[in-house]
Amino acid sequence: MFKYSLDNKRYHTLNYYYKNKYHKKVFKVSLNAGFSCPNKKNGTGCIFCSPKGSGDFAGDVTEDLITQFNKVKDIMSKKWPDAYYIGYFQANTNTYAPLPILKEKYESILNLPNVIGLNIATRSDAISEETLNYLKELNTKTDLTIELGLQSIHEKTLKFINRGHTLENFTAMVYKLANNNIKVVVHIINGLPGETKEDMINTVKFLNKLPIHGLKIHMLHILKNTPLNDLYQIKPFKILSKEEYIDIVINQLENLRPEIVIHRITGDPKKEDLITPTWLLKKFCVLNDIDIEMQKRNTYQGQAL
Repeated sequence: MFKYSLDNKRYHTLNYYYKNKYHKKVFKVSLNAGFSCPNKKNGTGCIFCSPKGSGDFAGDVTEDLITQFNKVKDIMSKKWPDAYYIGYFQANTNTYAPLPILKEKYESILNLPNVIGLNIATRSDAISEETLNYLKELNTKTDLTIELGLQSIHEKTLKFINRGHTLENFTAMVYKLANNNIKVVVHIINGLPGETKEDMINTVKFLNKLPIHGLKIHMLHILKNTPLNDLYQIKPFKILSKEEYIDIVINQLENLRPEIVIHRITGDPKKEDLITPTWLLKKFCVLNDIDIEMQKRNTYQGQAL
């Protein structure tokens, strides 16, 4: 069995990481704190981003954070009454506000019972030195993880998707966070227009050399009311099949250090918003098929290193 797994997975699961560290069930509670995004100031933002700022499964922004949190906790506590919780600031860019506002929102969640950490999703160009100093302090008090969107290492792709920052900017922020002992999780997207299988694998090979703690792998999906959908309707481009996606993910895992935690390995868009690919709606089928194919190939995370 792969070293970093409790359930015959051949990659380092988040479930393993939490259970090994805390010896009990840990839940991430997705929250919508009402932040915006600096990339939306000068245009539409990233062309794939939903109107909810990639927070489609976060809480209801019309409700306060405590209410959002307790709605999830009340459900989970019925089955796991002694569970721990991590507040996941998910929607939009969650360091894009003055420091006093960030402190108020983060610490309102940290003060709740059984909350042992925060995951904060943001951008590499949206963490000021003042905020970085605060995150350094916060990291000494709780289990802090900063999630940085990258999507691809290829500058041509970053420009096409209107990412709004460079690979150089991203890399510099990874080192700033890591040098302050703050865990970094990186988001990437497979199937971006114009990218080859080799391009996607090279993104992971690059990240493997950086001091990152975890990785989230997404499949490009086209949602209603996005610039990407507008482009797709005018001139449809290739969308990866499930089999192609699984093959690429396995190759990416093989080129990733075993100690890097896989926080996500596929996407799960809302059915009512999804244009394509519809195979993503069967999330657990995708996960199972990845497991089956890795067993068939007798491979595992880090095998190619």
